[in-house]
Amino acid sequence: METRTLIGLMSGTSLDGISAAVVRFRGYNPVSFELLAFTSTSYTKAERERLARVLNGTTPADYTRINFELGEWLAKAAIQAHAESGVPRSDIAAIASHGQTVWHEPGHSTWQTGESAVIAERTGIPVISDFRVRDMAAGGHGAPLVPIADALLFSSPTSWRALQNIGGIGNVTVLPPKGDVSGVRAFDTGPGAVVIDGVTRALRPDLPYDVDGRLARSGKPNAGIVAELLEHPYFAAAPPKSTGRELFSTAYIENVIKRCREESKCTDEDVIATAVELTAASIADSYRRFMPEPVSEILLSGGGAKNPVLVEATRRHLEGKTVRAFDELFFDGEAKEAVAFALLGYLHLIRQPGNVPGATGARGPRILGKYTPA
Repeated sequence: METRTLIGLMSGTSLDGISAAVVRFRGYNPVSFELLAFTSTSYTKAERERLARVLNGTTPADYTRINFELGEWLAKAAIQAHAESGVPRSDIAAIASHGQTVWHEPGHSTWQTGESAVIAERTGIPVISDFRVRDMAAGGHGAPLVPIADALLFSSPTSWRALQNIGGIGNVTVLPPKGDVSGVRAFDTGPGAVVIDGVTRALRPDLPYDVDGRLARSGKPNAGIVAELLEHPYFAAAPPKSTGRELFSTAYIENVIKRCREESKCTDEDVIATAVELTAASIADSYRRFMPEPVSEILLSGGGAKNPVLVEATRRHLEGKTVRAFDELFFDGEAKEAVAFALLGYLHLIRQPGNVPGATGARGPRILGKYTPA
């Protein structure tokens, strides 16, 4: 069967930067793959502030400008990853770009920005983008979309496995053995790094995030505030479900800081430690509520999985289960979502569905994405 090489691009909720993966695929169920190159480009402080301003609501001029600007940034990330791969441009079948989510409202609408025409023009490579809208048009949440990659690429041959991504938002995929897509379930567990990074940037504007969890480690989490935050209806809602910055917004982050200050006179470090505890506790809470499958092994990936304090807190809350880094079995976990969107682009090209209806709630399987020629 013919092989196809794609570049997957991901800009996540945490606004830390762009991940780009060059991946060669062959076949379908099973799909064989080879990660040829991975790059991670951090946003500058000015770029991050531009994106954050748009996510908090702005003018039509700002929305359209950031669409084109982000297209330029995404194109540069794709060009860098392509250069590192050593693959001839003629061998790249397409770029699969998730873009940056501006708004995601399950049951109503979703919007990912980052102009595909700009990416195609700058790279000379076709672009597949706007992956979420078809699933939503079919009655789904448009999220999570990574489960198809989890099932086809990362399932265990012998046992149930959970893949917990801790990006800006936390999401889990529950995988039966042997890549059985029909039995896959997935949902967003709640905040990943978005609240942790948000309070860190608010309290320490010189830092993009809590490097190595140093601030959180020197603080003490407020368990009472965490328990109160977990009373939000989202955490009790049954899957399929998804969330994002429309819930874990700047206002939400400011409220966490305010409550910590007013209720227990928290230090900066205590506030950040409380945000870490919220993410870890919300992951474990969702497993207790909504994971009846006999899952004993959990693989952590995403930027949050690089925070040792968050990983320790997650292991503590999931005592009795084996919690390992995704990197131990496969590759750098920060590349996982870029690889997943490369796979979604591959599935678009070979005319196979990219959603898992059991995860998104859609009426059925759908081919995802829109194609922009080179």
